[in-house]
Amino acid sequence: MITMKFGGTSVGDVKRLQDVALIVKTHLPRHPVVVASAMGGVTDLLLDTARLAVKRSSQVEPNLRLLKDRHLQVSQALVRDRERRDELMERQARLIDELSTLYHGVSLLKELSVRSLDVIASFGEILSCLQIASILQDHDIPAEFIDSREIIRTDANFGEAAVDFPTSSDRIRRRLLPLLGKSCVPVVTGFIGGTEDGLTTTLGRSGSDYTGSIVGAALECEEIWIWTDVDGVMTADPRYVQGARVLPQISYREAAEMSYFGAKIIHPKTMVPAIEAGIPIRIKNTFNPSAPGTIISHTADTGDRIVKTITSIDNLSLIAVEGNGMVGVPGISARIFAALARVQVNVIMISQASSEHNLCVVIPHRDCAKALHELKSEFERDIAKKVIDEVKVQNPVSIVAVVGEGMKGFRGVAGKTFTAVAEAGINIVAIAQGSSEYNISLVVEQANAHKAVQAIHDVFHLG
Repeated sequence: MITMKFGGTSVGDVKRLQDVALIVKTHLPRHPVVVASAMGGVTDLLLDTARLAVKRSSQVEPNLRLLKDRHLQVSQALVRDRERRDELMERQARLIDELSTLYHGVSLLKELSVRSLDVIASFGEILSCLQIASILQDHDIPAEFIDSREIIRTDANFGEAAVDFPTSSDRIRRRLLPLLGKSCVPVVTGFIGGTEDGLTTTLGRSGSDYTGSIVGAALECEEIWIWTDVDGVMTADPRYVQGARVLPQISYREAAEMSYFGAKIIHPKTMVPAIEAGIPIRIKNTFNPSAPGTIISHTADTGDRIVKTITSIDNLSLIAVEGNGMVGVPGISARIFAALARVQVNVIMISQASSEHNLCVVIPHRDCAKALHELKSEFERDIAKKVIDEVKVQNPVSIVAVVGEGMKGFRGVAGKTFTAVAEAGINIVAIAQGSSEYNISLVVEQANAHKAVQAIHDVFHLG
C-alpha cells in the first residue's frame, strides 16, 4: 500500500491529469491512495476573489466563470462516458453556485474572517478531487472521492488547524481500508479538515503534503510519495548552480534543515506523521515518472559526501544590537526577542559575539521596518545612557546554509566553507552553527548569495 500525493502543478491541466491517471494505473498492484491539491493557481484565485468580494468588485463574477470554465474543460476533455461526465459537471456547477453564494455573503457583510477563508479555500481541493476520481473511473480504475473533512479531525484554529491524530487515524482506517480491500482507489482532498462541529478548516502551508503524510501514517503504508515537478531533492538549486544533481537518499533531519533554509522540498511539519510511523517519503516527478526520485527516511546515506546540499534564503534583513555596555548585562537577549515577538516578527537566524558586545538577528525583509521601530523603542533609554550604541540594519541579505548529517564530528567543514567563500571574493556578515552540527549558516549580501552557493558546492564536489 502506498499514498500518492499530487500537487497543483501535477493536476494543473488536461495533459497533467492524463499523466496522473496513467501513473495511478501503473501502480495499481501497490494499492494506492491518492491525495490531491487544487489545480495550480486555483487556491490563490479563490482567496483573491474573496478579497475582491469584500470590496464589491465587479471582477468576482468573471473570476467565478474562469474557475467554472477551467474545471468544465477538464471534465469535457477527459471524462468520455457521457453519464459520468454529466454527473461530474452537474456537481461542479452546484459547487460553483455555492461558492457564488458565499462570495455574495462576504460582499453584503463587507467582512472576511479566517473561518470564511477556510471554507472558500476548500473548494479548490473538492473540485480537483471530484474530477480526478471521475477521470480514474473513466480509465476503468475503481475510484471514490473522499472529502477529508469527514476523516481528518482538527481543532478550530482556522488557517492552520491542529490535527487530532488518534481520532483522525481511526476515521481514516475505518473509511479507507474497506475501499482498498476492494481494490478501489480513494481520492482524498488534501489541505482541508473538519472540526467536531463540522466546520471546515485548513492545515496551513503545504497542507496537502501534510494530508498525504497523515493518511499514509494512519494506514501504515509502505511509502508516501510526493509527486511534484522536479526529479527529487537536489544538491543545490539548478537554476543558479551548475552541476547540481539529484540526491538518491537523505534523512528526515537533513530534509528539515534544507526546507528551513530555503529548499522547496517538503515542509518539516509534513514529515512528523511519517517519522513517528517510520514510513519513508519519496519525492517523485510527475513529468518524469520513471525517475527514482529521492527517498527521505531515518537513514542518512552519507557515503563519501560529508555535505549533502547548499541552499539559501533571500529577501532578508540583518538587525544588530551592539554596545560595550551590553557585556555581562543579563536580559538583553530576552528583551530583543520579546520586542520582536510583540510585533510578530519571526527570527530566522541568531548570531552573538562571544564578547557579548554584539547580537544580531536575521528576519524577513518585509518585517524590517516594524522590527526596527520596536527595538529602538525598547532600547531608547539604553541608547540614551550609552549602554547600547545603536540598532543597525543591513539589507538585503541572504542566508547560505551548508547541510549534511555527515558534518557531525567531522573536522574542517567550516574551514573549507569559509575559505571557498573568501576565495570567491565574498564577505561574510555573520555565521551560526547549531550544536547538532547538521548545518553551518552564513549571512552574505544578497547580490553574492548565488555566487557563494556555487563556490561552496564546488569545494565539496557535490556536482
